Amino acid sequence: MGSPHITIHQKAFRPYLSAAALDEAVTALAARLSADYAGREPLFVVVLTGAFMFASDLLKRMTEPCEIVFIRVASYEGTASSGVVQEILGLREDVQGRHLVVVEDIVDTGTTMHQLLPTLLAKGPASVEIATLFSKPASLRHDIALRYVALEIPNDFVVGYGLDYDGLGRNLPDVYVAV
Repeated sequence: MGSPHITIHQKAFRPYLSAAALDEAVTALAARLSADYAGREPLFVVVLTGAFMFASDLLKRMTEPCEIVFIRVASYEGTASSGVVQEILGLREDVQGRHLVVVEDIVDTGTTMHQLLPTLLAKGPASVEIATLFSKPASLRHDIALRYVALEIPNDFVVGYGLDYDGLGRNLPDVYVAV
């Protein structure tokens, strides 16, 4: 895994999860999703921007036919959730009767999903589940059912593999944790 420590915006980070460890977790999650959605042609609703690397790797490993759409929401300011979700690019597809899987990079407070799920449910899908790379159970402030979690992590701030710190760090293949 890369250098022992990196610095982003004058904040130090140390190695946390290697690209190999992430690949293993994503592959296992894709196998679960493929089995659970066999014959149902789910619509994966990818939450940009943070979930793009995770979604790419996850969906390449899906063995069942599926569709992919992208939405963009924002709720972060620096290293903390702002608590307010702003939908920037919305869902335009007809999801009536479809099986939706929302692909998220990280569920920490649950605010994004708490505000997004009612909007999706109002469109009449057959089902809605969340598939997240990371879950931070200690940070959760809302009752969010997480059926598909690649990895549970402590309440630490992480960057890399799509997750950023004020715009930087998304391109890192490994995940780093703030020191």
